Amino acid sequence: MRVRAYHSIISAYGFWLPNDPRGSWSDWIRSWELFLQGRATKVSTTRSVAGKPHNRQKRLAAKQSLLSPPVVFDGTQAQSVALGFKEAVEESGYVVHACAILPEHVYLVVVRTSNRDIERIVGHLKGRATQHLMKNGLHPLRDFRDRNDEVPSPWAQKGWNVYLFTTEEIRSAIRYVEDNPLKEGKRRQAWSLVTPFE
Repeated sequence: MRVRAYHSIISAYGFWLPNDPRGSWSDWIRSWELFLQGRATKVSTTRSVAGKPHNRQKRLAAKQSLLSPPVVFDGTQAQSVALGFKEAVEESGYVVHACAILPEHVYLVVVRTSNRDIERIVGHLKGRATQHLMKNGLHPLRDFRDRNDEVPSPWAQKGWNVYLFTTEEIRSAIRYVEDNPLKEGKRRQAWSLVTPFE
């Protein structure tokens, strides 16, 4: 069966660490300070492990060893991220059927394209969103430049992409994304970059 779309979860920096006790898709850890908190906890499942019981103290202790504070987008930053996503969509013709930009992560349902894999699409979206944050003076890590005077990315390096094969899987992912802000006590989101699913 052919992949028709993707349910993509893009984490902000510091939200889901590569050594999260619940598991991650990471193979390795770049930061020595973070590595000292434990090795990467690679899993291969495409199902969410967010509800898996775990040592919460251990997870929070690992966040203390980050080089920059975890990113938490406010409403103005979320709007800037959306403008960046929209620019990427207009540049490349991506079709996005759902988008929720939450403080620590983003959910998207993106139609498969013939010329780009989902990792490249997500990289494009993150890149344009970061450019908009910088241009508008809203980058959450602008005061945490590295030794080369570069601003760190506000995004985690890897994302989580679930392959969607059927119309029902696509509709279910869209409902999940649209309803997700409600779980955090927020309103539903309506972004102009979204094309309704027919």
